[in-house]
Amino acid sequence: MDDYGRTNVDGYYAIGDVTPGQALAHVASAEGIICVEKIAGLHPHPLNYNNIPGCTYCTPEIASVGLTEQRAREAGYEVKVGKFPFSASGKAKAAGASEGFVKVIFDAKYGEWLGAHMIGHNVTEMIAEVVVARNLETTGHEIIKSVHPHPTMSEAIMEAAAAAYGEVIHI
Repeated sequence: MDDYGRTNVDGYYAIGDVTPGQALAHVASAEGIICVEKIAGLHPHPLNYNNIPGCTYCTPEIASVGLTEQRAREAGYEVKVGKFPFSASGKAKAAGASEGFVKVIFDAKYGEWLGAHMIGHNVTEMIAEVVVARNLETTGHEIIKSVHPHPTMSEAIMEAAAAAYGEVIHI
């Protein structure tokens, strides 16, 4: 199968669970759109399987994307790691959801966002910010300098980035 769902049988395409990628509904949907756009003669970009959010819908929720700290180090990156606990979040406290955290991993040399991991209330919604930022090749400093609304759960992403760079002020 190629990057657009074409199989080795002329005129046959594959997406979703029959492909070697992650068996997630949001992956199958993205693969389907790319496949149909290619069939229609458009020029879609292949799916970046390294930037697919993983979400576990439990209590507390779990969400992640990209490399873990350990995998980043094993890949030879020098890393900057930041972690922000929801116990320091006014919104999390007000919502009665102060368990959990956001952890971010950046390449120390270029600032590339290598990965993020979150545990807690609403993190399966919050991970999208990281996916978009990674897709746009946003650096940690750009996240720190992007004003996040307060009080929100999502500001924990900015706070974790600030922690990675020694600029956190709310813990």
